[in-house]
Amino acid sequence: MEIRVLRYFLEVAREENITRAAGYLHVSQPTLSRQLKDLEAELGKKLFIRSNYSVKLTEEGMLLRKRAEDILDMVDKTTREFKALDEINGGDIYIGCAESEGIKYFLGAVKKLQADYPRIRCHFYSSGTDAVDERLDRGLLDFAVIVQQVNLSKYNYLKMPASDVWGVLMRKDSPLAKKSSVQVDDLLDLPLICSRQGLKEEMLKWFGDSLPKMNIVATYDLLFNASVMVREGLGYALGFDKLIYTGEDSELCFRPLEPALQSPMYIIWKKYQVFSPVAALLLKELKQALADQKA
Repeated sequence: MEIRVLRYFLEVAREENITRAAGYLHVSQPTLSRQLKDLEAELGKKLFIRSNYSVKLTEEGMLLRKRAEDILDMVDKTTREFKALDEINGGDIYIGCAESEGIKYFLGAVKKLQADYPRIRCHFYSSGTDAVDERLDRGLLDFAVIVQQVNLSKYNYLKMPASDVWGVLMRKDSPLAKKSSVQVDDLLDLPLICSRQGLKEEMLKWFGDSLPKMNIVATYDLLFNASVMVREGLGYALGFDKLIYTGEDSELCFRPLEPALQSPMYIIWKKYQVFSPVAALLLKELKQALADQKA
């Protein structure tokens, strides 16, 4: 299976039209069609459903699309890293981020590094911690910013001088908004929107034996989507403070949990990781920034 053919396959999958894809790829339509048929023969699976005007992916084609995107991401990342070996003045760094206001400490180091090396580019991948960890494990990321305990058997880490405060995001016209903080009993019978990751760790600890009694109507990965659910009256979202605007002109407000619940923040990378020169520079900058914080 050739890298070039995978690029052909992805372009056709995106365009859903062989003629347009051939134009973008600067190859003839018969050549492109032949390459796709050879790929199907190699894999022993039909990848496309063809009609007069378009092509659609089969289930096997959708699986290959996901795998091909991962493979080409890794190929392109590796190519850029090797090109950057001889030019320390620029390059690409890949960072996975869970949602956290504490990322500002990480960004401070990035800003300082880019002041010295303006051609450095940072590519941020935002998602839940599980998805970020998966990309880090597959080598698609250099670093990850997480808000949970570190798996010390897999990762090295730096602890950031920040913790995220858990609470409840709600409409300002909710009766619960009159309280200064929220306790477990306040949430009984209310429709709750919970972090999928939080339900595996933090929420288990905080709710304790009361968790099975809770009315969880939805789960989420990113709090912005949950905030729209709250605004539209679907329920109350449990999440981190300072991620959603709750100023005077907002319909929403945030109330911290009682007893207080906080999640620590870490920057992690794989053990025995071989960094590109620019990623190594960022790690050095991060370590210096944390040392300055402690001084």
